[in-house]
Amino acid sequence: MITSSSDITPKSFLYEERGPIALITLNRPDRLNSLTFEVYRELTGTFQALQSVDSVRVVVITGRGRGFCSGGDVEEIIGELFKRDAEGLLEFTRMTCELIRSIRGLNKPVIASLNGTVAGAGAVIALACDLRIAAESAKIAFLFVKVGLAGADMGAAFLLPRVVGLSKATEMLFSGDFIGADEAARIGLYNRVVAAGELETETSRWAERLAAGPGFALAMTKTAINRELQMSLEMALEAESEAQAICMLNPDFREAYQAFTEKRPPEFNK
Repeated sequence: MITSSSDITPKSFLYEERGPIALITLNRPDRLNSLTFEVYRELTGTFQALQSVDSVRVVVITGRGRGFCSGGDVEEIIGELFKRDAEGLLEFTRMTCELIRSIRGLNKPVIASLNGTVAGAGAVIALACDLRIAAESAKIAFLFVKVGLAGADMGAAFLLPRVVGLSKATEMLFSGDFIGADEAARIGLYNRVVAAGELETETSRWAERLAAGPGFALAMTKTAINRELQMSLEMALEAESEAQAICMLNPDFREAYQAFTEKRPPEFNK
């Protein structure tokens, strides 16, 4: 089992740790960081491995160059798919969905730092992250219908309506058109939009804030968000009652109280 960052050694993108923050950088700038079979597999494996790396408390994913991620590489993926039969195609689509499952399943905050164009599968990767901080140049499109595919890809039809609402999600998935960063922020798809030169600083600010926070409580919060997407109100109320009672048994809860009474910043478990 992977328990330290030294065991995470992807070949298709960059990985580093800055204290408690893991930074994943897509590294095919000449191709707008388009995805290959290897990138898919290694990203999935990295997110799965980070579940067991206790020293990492927050994960940031970004890209080099003008784009965050432009989706599947036309030559290295799309061209190859025409050689596959139905079973082989289903194997591929399930593999792409496993990446989204690994991002949503990681019990640590994941921030997408969107440095440029966000398209296709890249848009769904960003959507699957917990927070999206974008440069002004980070236009986004779920462009699957533009190439004759369903807008329902990699969980987009499940996640996008829950983020921006059914009507706007339907428009975006039906049209496949790009929207600008300001519009993405207006509809709630982006959490923050900043000038390109401020993106790294703003992302670091959020990552450091979350890394200094109560990791156990943040993990419980993300788990609750995932579970309650398909619950009734009554089920959600009971689930949150149980989750909160569990958090009250964690040392972070007492530390927050003592810090408040002593008028000092809390020092949560690392």
